[in-house]
Amino acid sequence: MIYYQSPRKRKSILAQKLTVFAQKKVRWITILSSLPLFGMVTAFGIVPDSSFQEIPNKKIVRALPLPEEFASSDPEMTFWHQESIRRGDTISAILARLEISQKDKNRFLDTVRGSRAMSQLKPGEIIHAETRPNGELLTLRYFYGNGEQFQVEKIDGTFELNEQSAEGDTRVLVGSGVISSSLFAAVDKADLPSTIASQMIDIFSSSIDFHRDVRKGDRFTVVYESAQDESGKTQVGRVLAVEFFNKEKSRRAVYFRPPGEEGGYYTPEGESLSKPFLMAPLKFSRISSGFTHARYHPILKRWRAHRGIDYAAPTGTPVMATANGTVEFKGKQSGYGNLIILKHDAQYSSAYGHLSGFNRKLQKGMRVKQGDIIGFVGSTGMATGPHLHYELRVNGVQRDPSKIVMPAAQPVSKKYYSAFHRQTRELTSRLDLLRNTSFAALN
Repeated sequence: MIYYQSPRKRKSILAQKLTVFAQKKVRWITILSSLPLFGMVTAFGIVPDSSFQEIPNKKIVRALPLPEEFASSDPEMTFWHQESIRRGDTISAILARLEISQKDKNRFLDTVRGSRAMSQLKPGEIIHAETRPNGELLTLRYFYGNGEQFQVEKIDGTFELNEQSAEGDTRVLVGSGVISSSLFAAVDKADLPSTIASQMIDIFSSSIDFHRDVRKGDRFTVVYESAQDESGKTQVGRVLAVEFFNKEKSRRAVYFRPPGEEGGYYTPEGESLSKPFLMAPLKFSRISSGFTHARYHPILKRWRAHRGIDYAAPTGTPVMATANGTVEFKGKQSGYGNLIILKHDAQYSSAYGHLSGFNRKLQKGMRVKQGDIIGFVGSTGMATGPHLHYELRVNGVQRDPSKIVMPAAQPVSKKYYSAFHRQTRELTSRLDLLRNTSFAALN
């Protein structure tokens, strides 16, 4: 969609559809009577035996000539475009569809190199761009999630990049729910966006095993941002605070971003919720086999130790690195099938087996971050169905991840302690209010 805008004069083009209606075998009788004192009376009647028929609509398309000013090559004229992001799109391909000049295209790409937003182009989202007839790019905006806005604007002939929280109708919303079957079902029943469930899983991924620990009757309350962009589309933002009741134990998290640093989630007391290892390498699935010293192998038909955890999930489900590390092995290995081994430090490593495929960018010796997608669930090697076989190894020996106590991450720095409590006090107050309201409704 293109919006025309001229600094001299703006015109809107109105296109009107012509629809012709006809009715067959219908006759109208008009009887006019003149009454000297009371004016004129008109009566309408339909002749008996007449019938109505479905009259087909015919769409007529006619070319309308553009106004002379619109068709001219006025260099001061500007246009606003809305370009939809397609599957597999790159920003270079989008600039080409916008017919941006090669000079501005090169300068734009240099400006946005390394931008987080440009690596998160989501199919179906909209790019807003302001251009001139000669292909000059003036402004480009992209709302890429969590209420954040990417904007590049030409100022005095130079592109300037700005990534910030989106302006507009930003609101802080609250919600609560009770789990009866699954977390996603509870979020849906509470009329909350599905991304809220995903964010809660990410927030508590190092303290709650959502594959094994979640129970019917568990409850949650959440405070989150919601914003409306220029196109009127609602953007679900970041979870600001959340309380999750699991096994009658309350866990709380609040978001805090120290000045000049990356933000993260902490307990209301300032302890970090981040830990060296995630509780699970999949977002959501079910455990089909746990860590045990005696399990009947379905293929070998004999009892043997199962020194890992199997997560049943559909083929192609993304597999995440449970911790920062280096790719030590990528390839096929006997019963593991397609296997990835990550080396985390001198003591810890993790293994991911039966994969259907690997992340194409993954290479031996490459550094990966916790949560990075490294491969995809499959059934290669000795597997009866699609699942992930995950192992945590300590000094080369497989250990049960649920029984290893990991060191905690650094808490809020003392120099930011006052700012932390000042910013999170209102969030915890909202959780308190929502908690009391929710409990009153449940009792």
